[in-house]
Amino acid sequence: MWINEFSATRIATGTGIFAAIWILVFGYSLFVQTFHPHPAHPLLLNPTFAWICLFAGVLLLAGSLVQDRLAQESWANKVETVRLLRSPYTAEPLEVTKKGGRETLLSKSGEQFPIRNGIPAFLEPAKLSGSNQKYNRLYEIIGGSYDDVQRVACALRGLSSSDYLQNYMRFVEAKPDDLVLETSVGTGLNLKYLPRGAKLYGLDLSPEMLAACQANLRRWNLSADLFQGNAEDLPFADNSFDVIFHVGGINFFNDRAKAIKEMIRVAKPGTRIMIADETEEHVKNVYERAPVTSGYFKNRHEAVAAPVDLVPAEMQEVHLELLRDGRFYALTFRKPAAAAPSLMLLRSTT
Repeated sequence: MWINEFSATRIATGTGIFAAIWILVFGYSLFVQTFHPHPAHPLLLNPTFAWICLFAGVLLLAGSLVQDRLAQESWANKVETVRLLRSPYTAEPLEVTKKGGRETLLSKSGEQFPIRNGIPAFLEPAKLSGSNQKYNRLYEIIGGSYDDVQRVACALRGLSSSDYLQNYMRFVEAKPDDLVLETSVGTGLNLKYLPRGAKLYGLDLSPEMLAACQANLRRWNLSADLFQGNAEDLPFADNSFDVIFHVGGINFFNDRAKAIKEMIRVAKPGTRIMIADETEEHVKNVYERAPVTSGYFKNRHEAVAAPVDLVPAEMQEVHLELLRDGRFYALTFRKPAAAAPSLMLLRSTT
């Protein structure tokens, strides 16, 4: 319930259970009052407990009706987005098929990628390995409370959440009508700082974080196409996006170099790419000491560092800036623009 990951089956089951408890408890309390003056258990005689169960059942039923109104748009109608999609394993184009009332993305060679709760799934969490698997488990735990924890952390340090986010989002070059991709989108906190009118896309490993992102987008009256996938194998065609950025996560990817190359691959020529994450100082002073996260960050084999050395040599305008008293970094670079047609023609004739 916390991460808003209701399915119709779960809602129906929960409603049925609460209704059954109400019938049993309320009926038993009436029976005891009528035929047995000395009940065995006072809770079963108290009608308040039964009415609480009835209220919970009605609440779930109302939630199911609201969810029906918030049903996701059919992916068959998202023609422009589907054109951008490719299998992360074979690079084949994908098309939307429907079977048994469920939509699936299908490649020519028969690969199938299910669409769950409006989000295409390009991987199964059970198949993750290494650091990707380790830290995905952490997000399974904190996914529903991530935003609240960040608000509290900012408040304790005398920061506003908005100032904290805008501190690095100022490096993102985005305009209305741009196609914008955030890898490791998390709960989508960065998306509301992008220009209105931009077409938003987000990818993340964690279904828990993506479910929270969906809830945030509804609350902010924003729309974005979300994908469950690995940033090291992006499910998009080459040269697809006007803007690409990543915040948090890359410090502990299995293959940081591959993730950076993937961002470059799907960026249009001339695109400025931004990568931001915490520094070693922040990881040691915060993550290694916090009760929930300490077990995931202690005893690491190496210190985290901004991946400047992993940026390919042909990238332009490479710039690293430390933020928040050295606890955060923002790394930016630009994919070289395509050569002008006249120059390309000159080269081909000489």
